[in-house]
Amino acid sequence: MSSPNTPDRFNEEQATFTVRGTDVPDLEAGVAAIRNVLATLPARPGVYRMQDARGDVLYVGKARALKNRVNNYTQVDRLPRRLQRMVAQTRSMTIVTTNNEAEALLLEAQLIKRYRPAYNVLLRDDKSFPFILLRADHEYPRIQKHRGARRARGNYYGPFASAGSVNNTLNALQKLFLLRSCTDSFFKTRDRPCLLYQIKRCSAPCVGRISQEDYADLIADAKAFLAGKSTQVQAKLGGQMQAAAENMDFELAAIIRDRLKALTFIQGSQAINAEGVGDADIFALANKNGVMGIQAFFIRGGQNWGHRSFFPAHTNDVPEGEVLASFLVQFYEEVPPPRSIFVDRELEEAALLGEALGNAVGFKVSLSVPQRGTRRRLLDQAKRNAEEALDRRLAESTTQAKLLREVADLFELPEPPDRIEIYDNSHIQGTNALGAMVVAGPEGFRKGQYRKFNIRDAKTIPGDDFGMMREVFARRFARAQAEDPDRDSGEWPDLVLIDGGRGQLNAAKGVLEELGIEDVCLVGVAKGPDHGREGREVFHLMDGRELTLPTNAPVLFYLQRLRDEVHRFAIGAHRAKRAKAIGASPLDEVPGIGPARKKALLMHFGTGRAVRNASLEDLQKAPGVSALVARQVYDFYHGR
Repeated sequence: MSSPNTPDRFNEEQATFTVRGTDVPDLEAGVAAIRNVLATLPARPGVYRMQDARGDVLYVGKARALKNRVNNYTQVDRLPRRLQRMVAQTRSMTIVTTNNEAEALLLEAQLIKRYRPAYNVLLRDDKSFPFILLRADHEYPRIQKHRGARRARGNYYGPFASAGSVNNTLNALQKLFLLRSCTDSFFKTRDRPCLLYQIKRCSAPCVGRISQEDYADLIADAKAFLAGKSTQVQAKLGGQMQAAAENMDFELAAIIRDRLKALTFIQGSQAINAEGVGDADIFALANKNGVMGIQAFFIRGGQNWGHRSFFPAHTNDVPEGEVLASFLVQFYEEVPPPRSIFVDRELEEAALLGEALGNAVGFKVSLSVPQRGTRRRLLDQAKRNAEEALDRRLAESTTQAKLLREVADLFELPEPPDRIEIYDNSHIQGTNALGAMVVAGPEGFRKGQYRKFNIRDAKTIPGDDFGMMREVFARRFARAQAEDPDRDSGEWPDLVLIDGGRGQLNAAKGVLEELGIEDVCLVGVAKGPDHGREGREVFHLMDGRELTLPTNAPVLFYLQRLRDEVHRFAIGAHRAKRAKAIGASPLDEVPGIGPARKKALLMHFGTGRAVRNASLEDLQKAPGVSALVARQVYDFYHGR
């Protein structure tokens, strides 16, 4: 379900009503702001946003009748404490009307994802799920892993719970159906089979080792298998193997036997037996000490495509059913729903949620609580997994809290840090230089907040680690000052670790002093006297002191993990940038030259240098290059 940038798809009317008054958060001012909206509010379906004095969104809600729903917030004695605090901070509201309540429910999910309000239940893990894509835009379709928007033409199968589960399935599918996984450009340039053909994971359509008709049969079998018809595929392969053996074609029989083994591997790797379930998602919620966890199982075609644990935020004092319902509508804002969704409790708005999801995907979606049979057994298994995952989460949180207290004691912080930022640089002799930032908190690494900084300041000398660090810190904290001067968004770090010694630390410290920032704790993490030996790190503090820790100290292991994560992220980003640069061409800089003309010029002249040195007449002779384009290229290289 895609998220439009604006809610125009609902043909709604939008208006903003604001009460200007004191900035002191109190109930009277909040109720006055809400009553001012009520005076002109229609009794129609829609979505409302509550905002504070700065205009930041506090809460997003939907209603069948906006006037009735918003009026409830003026009866503060009936509201729980959480909502009373929200009303006290409210200074304005934005109202969006929709055609019906189902549309309001979808719009609510989009706005929660966009604004991430402080009083809404939030889905923490908004990372996209991987899919298997069987493309349909080539005479020999490609099978591949896919994330993100589904723009390519073809069949999408998923979601899979993790990259590992989709990779394992892809490997087995390659063995089973011998479908190509290479890019179209790689496919076109082959004149002999690649290694995948040698290890029996591809049928080598690129060099004609299989006809288009036979490859189409493999595609049909793959679609049948991914649709849950594995028994049909197994019977077909068994018959082919027997026929090959009877014809004394033992080599072909051996190939089919290996494919059957791959099919057996996929069937045997299903930790959950979901035969007969078809397409379904299963959700169960566990709650301990006010912390909630949700376990999701993904079943497609009766096959288990993995499971994942979620731990929504802002769940204090929120009923369990409301948490699960809010989680589901946000979850399916990005992931296409199956026809059946099984949950472990009755939801008040199950019918409405099913209607909204069905309208978005074009088929009926039902939510139910299974009572018996395979579906009930799967739900019970999801509930056990939810409880176990929550127990692990609580145990990890306890350990993490202890480590953060030790970090605070070590670096003399007033309280355990909620946000730790770690920085590193990566380059090879100054080329493809970039800086990297990773973020960690009490719940672990916050991968959605990692950042890369391409080193682009002309004043930064290539290979100057100190200059690179200055540029990274100047950009990071100048932007933070501009966007969040009051530091109330949670985006300011309590502790900053720098992979480097005294020089890198002083470079970063100088930038913060120039910006007038004096209360951010900086620590440099150097390799120590043994240079690279684990456990001998030296921690450089801002006041000039140096600390070392016992080699078996848990807090040292934690800090090493933070340092290693930023190093991994920086190296990976640098390698990706370097790989992109290797494939770059001097013609990329010429304005008005697209991929087709660039390819035509390179095919005609052989190299970018030859294009640069060519005369205007020679450029005009290149196929597909007009006189105007030839003049643009010539003038670009000859300074006219």
